[in-house]
Amino acid sequence: MSELTDLAQLITRCPDCRLCETRTRAVPGEGPEDARIMFIGEAPGFNEDRQGRPFIGAAGKFLDQLLAAAGLNRSTVFITNIVKCRPPNNRDPQPDEIEACSKWLSRQIELIRPGVIVTLGRHSMNRFIPGATISRIHGVPHEVNGLTIVPMFHPAAALHQERYRSLIVADFERLPAILAQAQERVPAPSPPDERPDPASAAVEQGRLF
Repeated sequence: MSELTDLAQLITRCPDCRLCETRTRAVPGEGPEDARIMFIGEAPGFNEDRQGRPFIGAAGKFLDQLLAAAGLNRSTVFITNIVKCRPPNNRDPQPDEIEACSKWLSRQIELIRPGVIVTLGRHSMNRFIPGATISRIHGVPHEVNGLTIVPMFHPAAALHQERYRSLIVADFERLPAILAQAQERVPAPSPPDERPDPASAAVEQGRLF
């Protein structure tokens, strides 16, 4: 069993905020541990809460189409949210709920070490680029503490307002080039006896926790 799988099991039992009292199932996220790209949404919805899987409702179907437009397959990317349990009535996640879940997301990033992180929606964007306006910076890569962050509109935005659809599609179509550029910047791995422990390095740099 992998560390990522162990982590998912911990998340399903998490009691650290009020959302544990109303959830049906926690939604840790899914995808391979060696995924080159990670998508981070905001919170599970009704269908996700029932099945314990991210992005399986209407927004998830559109996300699958967007992945195909970018030449990506759901089985090769990692998909999760900044909070792992559904807020009641699909309300926005509250700051204390986001903070309580922060350690889980940080550890997922640490284990997967994706070349690119795509944030879907303003709440996940603010996790990495606080105070930014998504309408101004969507689709533009940002380097944040050694991570390549690409903020994008949430797929659900296109379901509510058609004018967002072409913007979201265009942003996703640029992902292959962004991913290739990020891959070029990845340094060669150190020899095993010299490679720093990623968890320790992240804590020392104040990057993830």
